[in-house]
Amino acid sequence: MPPGIKATTGNLPHELTSFVGRRREIGEVRRLLSVSRLVTLTGVGGVGKTRLALRVAAESSRAFDDGVWSVGLGELNDPGAVVDEVLSALRLSEGRSAAPESVLVEYLSPRKLLLVLDNCEHLIEPVADLAVTLLRACPELRILATSREPLGIGGEAIHRVPPLTMPDPDQVSLAGGGLGRYEAVNLFAERATMAVPDFDITENNKDVIAAICRRLDGLPLAIELAAVRLRAMSVEQILQRLTDRYALLTTGSRGAPARQQTLQWCIDWSHELCSQAERELWARLTVFSGGFELDAIEGICADAMTSSQVVDVVASLIDKSILIRDEVAGAVRYRLLETLRDYGMQRLQETSEFASLLRRHRDWYEHLVLRAESDWISSRQVAWVARLDAEQPNIRAALQFCLTGPSEANAGGRMASALYPYWRARGRLREGMRWLAQLLAVGGEPGPEQVKALYVLSVLSGLYGDPEASALYVERGGDLAAQLGDRTAEALMADAAGHHTLFTRDAGAACEHFESSLAVFRADRNHLYMIWSLFGLALASGAAGNWSRSDECQQEILELTGTRGEYVYRGWASWTTGMRARQRGEYSRAKALATQGLQLARSVDDRISAAGCIEVLSWIAVDEGVPRRAAELMGAAEALAQRVGSPSIIYPNLHLEHARIEQEARRAIGDRVFETAFRHGLEARFEDAAAYAVDEKSGSDISVEPGPTSLTRREQQVAELVAEGLTNRAIAGKLVISQRTAQGHVEHILSKLGFTSRAQIAAWIIEQRHSEQA
Repeated sequence: MPPGIKATTGNLPHELTSFVGRRREIGEVRRLLSVSRLVTLTGVGGVGKTRLALRVAAESSRAFDDGVWSVGLGELNDPGAVVDEVLSALRLSEGRSAAPESVLVEYLSPRKLLLVLDNCEHLIEPVADLAVTLLRACPELRILATSREPLGIGGEAIHRVPPLTMPDPDQVSLAGGGLGRYEAVNLFAERATMAVPDFDITENNKDVIAAICRRLDGLPLAIELAAVRLRAMSVEQILQRLTDRYALLTTGSRGAPARQQTLQWCIDWSHELCSQAERELWARLTVFSGGFELDAIEGICADAMTSSQVVDVVASLIDKSILIRDEVAGAVRYRLLETLRDYGMQRLQETSEFASLLRRHRDWYEHLVLRAESDWISSRQVAWVARLDAEQPNIRAALQFCLTGPSEANAGGRMASALYPYWRARGRLREGMRWLAQLLAVGGEPGPEQVKALYVLSVLSGLYGDPEASALYVERGGDLAAQLGDRTAEALMADAAGHHTLFTRDAGAACEHFESSLAVFRADRNHLYMIWSLFGLALASGAAGNWSRSDECQQEILELTGTRGEYVYRGWASWTTGMRARQRGEYSRAKALATQGLQLARSVDDRISAAGCIEVLSWIAVDEGVPRRAAELMGAAEALAQRVGSPSIIYPNLHLEHARIEQEARRAIGDRVFETAFRHGLEARFEDAAAYAVDEKSGSDISVEPGPTSLTRREQQVAELVAEGLTNRAIAGKLVISQRTAQGHVEHILSKLGFTSRAQIAAWIIEQRHSEQA
């Protein structure tokens, strides 16, 4: 990418339907964001707070060097998990020992970033507390929140989102733009055209359409639900139904705000238009959190319906705009708008099947994660990772159900333990620890489920940097396994003891524990457990100086995973085997293994393993006499480590070799060139850095993530002209901009680069030119 061109960054979702109107609101919210670091959009459900926030964020993205990031809190029910959800959205790991809030503050404090916190109303206190902490510690952070009520903290700017603009009864005209001036009418027309392609506003129907929009108080959700009815009704019939229903609802609920009456009535009306089977399924679908797939509907909600009947009813609910269909990575998923989910939940709670549906939901997702674990060492692992990613809200809801009493806790322990491979690959150590600790505290019948839960909790605690907790869980699990007399349970706790002693640097004891557990798992032909012990034994043997045993273990992992098409552990083994090959001077083999490991890590988005592979490839670049490439790759590996956690979690002595190789590269090209190349790698997008590491892209093709030293294209042009000695007035004339704009660009450049003079900008430009020629 040419110098100065910045790629946008963030995680804003793509809009699936057109965005209608709201120009005044967009301008006002952007103005508020320019003067206040916290802006909260409030309003009734269905008024369009989320769509407005995401559109403002998208249109403001150029103002935030480190991107715009959306955190959806609507499906989050645990107040204690707000920080974890923000960490996950920013693609950060929880850290080994630092408090999660500290990890967030450390990451955000130097960055210029917009954080969108969406659907905060049920988590007001924890969101408000987090906002105060972040805003005080992170001077360049802005927060845009959506909530049905303000967060109630100092410095908060509140924008109440109004309904869409509507025509007055005496202003229904097609002349001079006519109805096209009104957002509600435009929204109805656009959605009506989606339902009936040849629909148009005419002199004959304009009065009716205007009346429909007024009856719906300009609420976007209500308008969209009404427009889709054109598939079965005329606009006159829709207005007639609206009129009758509105009168009935007003009479029945005079105390409710008018907009809530209208929205409630509109959903009630949509419910009435559904068949009995559709109504029943709508209610049952509210047992899901977030999205869900067809197999989950069939397994939990079908009741006496056949598979074909379920498909027909689901399709009908999609046609009626009750269900939304999404397609992600080839998988079709469905979801309910939150307002429609709340409505359906009320209906479900009126029935006798609510409690049984919650248990069926838990049972189905328990079965799902157990299947994922049993099928983990296979070519289907990539699909399982994607499915578990998508199902996190449902899995968390199922685990939450297991906290309701001791009779449910064992099922929760089975679920949480089965998620261990996923949590570890995703770097979600703290989340796993929290669930397991809560489930064990609830109680349950002592058995193998609790032993495995203690095993996972011990290993996660050690990886997280808490050896005391790791030791405690090893002791508890070992005692319980001995009481049960279960050889697999005893082998698991031997493996846990091996990890604990490895973390505490007792390599000899760790080897003994891993050899013991491996013998049992090998006899049981449990490939997943075998790999756990083999990997631990490989690390422990290497730390003890027994490299031949370490190599044997790594090779066995590669054979076990390679023949079964597995990705995560094969990626880890390729990375660490590549390190060993390089130590022996087998540079070609080392590069092939590290490249293979990186490709595998990319397939499952395992960024800890990817960071390790990129690190090894940077060492090989020094061996091959390309120190500038090495510096760029070291920067890319460091960027990943900052986001998802250091690969030294898996390979503890990584930093020692890194320090030696870095010094060698610096001696070869000098500190200035090294730092410039390192910074280029540090700011690179992960996808581009990985492609560069495996020779799919050249260094000049790497797109950088906007960072504190990244200039926009215009700023780079201004900096070049400053280096040529031009004044602000001369720059303005050269670029055909105002002198005041030119001055603003220079001030932004000085601020971003941390400089105080134009001479420093000129020197920086000259340094850039020299480094590009190196």
